[in-house]
Amino acid sequence: MFVKVTTSGPRRYVQLVESYRDDAGRVKKRTVATLGRADQLAGELDSVIDGLLKVAGREPMAAKVSATPVLAASSLSFETARALGNVWTLTELWKELGFSDLRRVFRRTRHTIDVEALIRIMVLNRLCDPESKLGVLRWVQTVALPDVEVTELTHQQLLRSMDALMDNQDAVDGVISSLLRPLVDQDLSVAFYDMTTIRSEGLATVAGDVRQFGMAKEGLITRQFMLGVVQTSEGLPIYHEVFEGNTAETKTMLPIVKKVMQRFPHLRRLVLVADRGLLSLDNLEALQAIHLNPTKGQGSSQGQALEFIIAVPGRRYTEFADLLEDFQRTCDQGDTETTGEIAWNGLRLVVAHDPVVALEQRQNRRAKMAELEALASGWVGKLEGQDEGVKKRGRKLSDSGTKARFYRAVCEAHFANIIKVDLKAELFSYAIDEDALRLAEMMDGKLLVVTNVQDLEPGAVIERYKSLADIERGFKVLKSSWKSGRCITGCRSAFGRTPRSASWR
Repeated sequence: MFVKVTTSGPRRYVQLVESYRDDAGRVKKRTVATLGRADQLAGELDSVIDGLLKVAGREPMAAKVSATPVLAASSLSFETARALGNVWTLTELWKELGFSDLRRVFRRTRHTIDVEALIRIMVLNRLCDPESKLGVLRWVQTVALPDVEVTELTHQQLLRSMDALMDNQDAVDGVISSLLRPLVDQDLSVAFYDMTTIRSEGLATVAGDVRQFGMAKEGLITRQFMLGVVQTSEGLPIYHEVFEGNTAETKTMLPIVKKVMQRFPHLRRLVLVADRGLLSLDNLEALQAIHLNPTKGQGSSQGQALEFIIAVPGRRYTEFADLLEDFQRTCDQGDTETTGEIAWNGLRLVVAHDPVVALEQRQNRRAKMAELEALASGWVGKLEGQDEGVKKRGRKLSDSGTKARFYRAVCEAHFANIIKVDLKAELFSYAIDEDALRLAEMMDGKLLVVTNVQDLEPGAVIERYKSLADIERGFKVLKSSWKSGRCITGCRSAFGRTPRSASWR
């Protein structure tokens, strides 16, 4: 049954109607009762409704109305929902990993603010929605941070927490190291070290600024700082340091290695894997002189020697040409990737050759050389035509100007060691150094690695080095975030080294 309102002329009537099926199965309706005119029914229906509710065993409407408090419209307010799931999960992870121990470090400082909580807020912001310090103040209004009162949070407090982090850097490093030690294998630990350059904007200078003009990875002179990162073979970052933008990469490796050893004195073996830009003869000698902390019970006063796997820079490949002659003959006879090793200065020189990459590099070189030779041939033809009195379109050429232009084009193509331009000759001329070309083609597709690790096969050494690409991918992510303009308003937010007046994009 259901209630139906019917109309008869100007009046409307309230009826109780039943729906049923006749003998033929068709749906029909019949009026059970007419309750009265709609305009004359006021409180009469309430008693009918209450009676029906009592029969059904439910609470009458009068009791519900009396039990319901009346709220004034002015006491109601609507608030935007705040995100909880991500910040709650990260807060629990922060506690489980033990980072709450940082509270003990800052409890002994002169700061009255909760430094650990403020640092946690900035870390969570970096993970959830990277923003500047001022952006953090806006972000905390959109999330429900557990255990933190954010109503009184100020920009100055965030900056002071970074000051506290700087002032207590050694104590903070000690806490972080103690949390990481159980995750680092003491018997065989492989540490990957690499550096990158991070460009900055602005011309303001302050005392102790790490932003200096130097050569960026893109080959440009720009204002920048340098970031060195050490991580384990599992991809766990265990140390990082910021250097001035004009620091030589080869001078950063030894200090980094020593600090890692100080942080993890329990290591009984450490294999350092580094990129080719960090190799120098001075580095090799210094690295071979480093020994790990001696383990208790060992008779030797020194611990295990530091082991390393470092790639040779391409500019130094020519130094190994004589050593690679026999290996090259093996490469010429096969069409698959080949690895081998050669003794060099008391170390192992591990070589890998990829024929596919070698063929691609050789074809690209030949194509670029053909373009340069075609350019030179056109200029020679024009110069000879000018000498014979033939007039051609365009500016008149001179031998000295042509030599300078062609030499510049050769240098920009990085072929100055193969295509020799005679700058002292009266007439424009050049020659192909066949020995240099043969040497370049012999080095195509090759990777040279220097190591003192004795228990790894050449293929395993190459695989260890190639794992360094994980850090490179991490650098790409880092740089993409910095270039997006969302993450940074001061280098302090990431590393705590640059005064707060610095501005980054």
